[in-house]
Amino acid sequence: MKAIALIAIAYLIGSIPSSLLIARYTRGIDLRQWGSGNLGATNLYRAVGVGYAAIAVAFDIGKGFIPARFFAQLDGLDAPKLALAYGVAAVLGHVSSVWVKFRGGKGVATGGGVFFALAPAATAVALAVWVVSAAGTRIVSVASLAAATALPLAIGFTRQDIDYVFWSSLPLTALVWWTHRSNIARLLARQEMPARHGVGGPAPEPGGPGSREA
Repeated sequence: MKAIALIAIAYLIGSIPSSLLIARYTRGIDLRQWGSGNLGATNLYRAVGVGYAAIAVAFDIGKGFIPARFFAQLDGLDAPKLALAYGVAAVLGHVSSVWVKFRGGKGVATGGGVFFALAPAATAVALAVWVVSAAGTRIVSVASLAAATALPLAIGFTRQDIDYVFWSSLPLTALVWWTHRSNIARLLARQEMPARHGVGGPAPEPGGPGSREA
């Protein structure tokens, strides 16, 4: 029962809409009505700048890292694999937050936090891929897809065994690709917005002309 309660707590931690709250309480902006309307750090950067976006990224990483790293020490069970369940719950909370009608971000930073707890060396490699890709393209979705794809490969090379950490990274990669499906369509159409402060503006109506999700 304690493990179930901790999974629920991990979900609620993951559900905290950090970018939405930062935009609202620092600039009075409803992030759902700005730029792409997405509740991730990229759209926050467009709306309020790099400093606050960096805070949101750090917070979102922590939302995944803390449950995956520490909750298995609290459940009273000798089942280290439950760390993954706590991390997954946090990622699901971030992607589908109960506080904002089950909207959320793309899951990249929170998923990265989970794997920093489970496979830090491999996650550092994936982070390096993200940095290089973002610097080269200036498009965060490209960097996120590249890093998510690199993570299972890095886990395979940096860990001695192909264990549950490797196998769990495959669904995370699939989730990141799924949450970026609209970005992929815009990339193919060469219409993806770059990550620059001030790009965007008030979001168009959902489904209307120019409606985007990034």
